[in-house]
Amino acid sequence: MIRKLPSKPLLAALVALALGAGAALAADAAPRVVKVKGLDTMQYDVKTINAKPGEKLTIQLTAVSSMPKEQMSHNWVLMAKGAPIDQFVMDAAMARDKGYIPDSGKKHILAMTKMAGGGETVEVTFEVPKEAGEYLYLCTFPGHYMAGMKGKLIVK
Repeated sequence: MIRKLPSKPLLAALVALALGAGAALAADAAPRVVKVKGLDTMQYDVKTINAKPGEKLTIQLTAVSSMPKEQMSHNWVLMAKGAPIDQFVMDAAMARDKGYIPDSGKKHILAMTKMAGGGETVEVTFEVPKEAGEYLYLCTFPGHYMAGMKGKLIVK
């Protein structure tokens, strides 16, 4: 049995359709970007982020400060449910040489950025936890969490 190949115009149309579908899938997979500012008042300008389970997010953190980086820096750290936050924050304050991320607390981190000084932007892309609920995010620079530099990722 001899099978006839599709005509060139039909073949071109099929290829274009397949490429278009691939582009649509790639666009669907692009993460949603959430822009957050870390301020000299030791606060994030975004206190709540709503997300769907399994959604891809990119957090872009920009530090807004005129102070030197050594005196005022910010990061964005998403913590697992049930993490010992107070102990983590105390350990973080002692981990200057590790970007204020203690080795003992890494197992409790779901996503994090590096530290950003005034005018710098850092980012992290991650998959939102599949389990619905509230997840705390915070800054680990010494004193910032205690001053209220935290927020909630609400997954529903």
